Amino acid sequence: MKFQLDGRAAYAATGGRAFAANRPLAVFVHGAGLDHTVWALQSRWLAFHGWNVLAVDLPGHGRSEGPLRPAIGLMADWVLEAIAASGTGSAAVIGHSMGALIALEAAARQPGQVSSLVLVGSAATMPVHPDLLAAAQANDHAAIDMVNLWGYGYAAGLGGSAAPGVWMVGAGERTLERAGAGVLYNDLAACNAYAEGLNSAALVRSPSLLISGSKDQMTPLKSARALAAAIPGAKLIALEEAGHMLLAERPDELLEALQIHLRVDPGRGRGPDVSTAR
Repeated sequence: MKFQLDGRAAYAATGGRAFAANRPLAVFVHGAGLDHTVWALQSRWLAFHGWNVLAVDLPGHGRSEGPLRPAIGLMADWVLEAIAASGTGSAAVIGHSMGALIALEAAARQPGQVSSLVLVGSAATMPVHPDLLAAAQANDHAAIDMVNLWGYGYAAGLGGSAAPGVWMVGAGERTLERAGAGVLYNDLAACNAYAEGLNSAALVRSPSLLISGSKDQMTPLKSARALAAAIPGAKLIALEEAGHMLLAERPDELLEALQIHLRVDPGRGRGPDVSTAR
């Protein structure tokens, strides 16, 4: 779905269904250098089970027009603007990695607009190794290689995708390669500079769920536990032996956790009103 935000063209996938006035809204926010496609399974499932869905491309990512927003807070403001533009008033906001920081900041800035919060592969801070930052700044493919090396758990690096015929690491590499020059560096630098996580966590008022991998090298489980402890009433789920890229590594377990947290009725919303929206 194409829409206008701040006079710029923006894009969000709707999971294959048009908006309906009687449905709650879920907004999915991708990680650094990525786009809406990483949320294909989860967003489509919710869209066919009673929810309106916006899996956004952040400014300068995927099909959304730039300019890039160089700070987590600025990206959070954009997400809040997208929720306001939808006309629904509030949304469940679900973010992965950098998207988790954006979701956290959005929930802290405008608690009334975030009805529920899900943070996947999250931590209060996300410092980035100087070598990775330097490679990303130079648009060196080594930056993509490092993200893939550190992002996946050991088993995922060998194979074992839940989708037959899919090589997880290779698919992740191709997704990052689609990003324009400077996109990955912009995002990594924004993560590296973000220092408000614990303060923002204390301001969250929505029901909150954190999902982390026990072998996550980018946002270690101990860091996720510290963030969960700082969010009032938050729950943490740790997926054993999983790394950072949980959307690819553990898609079924991630979807099940979302279903439970959002209290989705599996029988709701399945009907003939299928739209051509993508």
